[in-house]
Amino acid sequence: MAWDLVSDRPIYAQLVEKLQVQIVSGYYQPGGKLPSVRELASMAAVNPNTMQKAFAELERGGLIVTQRTNGRLVTEDTELIQSIKLRMAKGHMETFFAGMQELGYTTEEVVSLIETMKV
Repeated sequence: MAWDLVSDRPIYAQLVEKLQVQIVSGYYQPGGKLPSVRELASMAAVNPNTMQKAFAELERGGLIVTQRTNGRLVTEDTELIQSIKLRMAKGHMETFFAGMQELGYTTEEVVSLIETMKV
């Protein structure tokens, strides 16, 4: 799990995004336990306080929950996870289509190009 963080954006925001991707992609399962703040901070090579701030943001959004005796868990609300996944996908698509439009492609041309691609 690569933690490619850049200095032009707040680190905690990048951590939030990375953890969101890991959750919506199934790397961390609904109801599954997350590594500790210190463990993840060490893996990402960031200050534990920065990782704590990212966890607090994820908790505010309902994606993770804290249980006093069991640490932090991914929410079991699969509808919430799917809605976040869809929102993230739409964001990627908007960025992609904007870039293609900059290159002079129409939506129809982009769709045609996608259909010819093999992934």
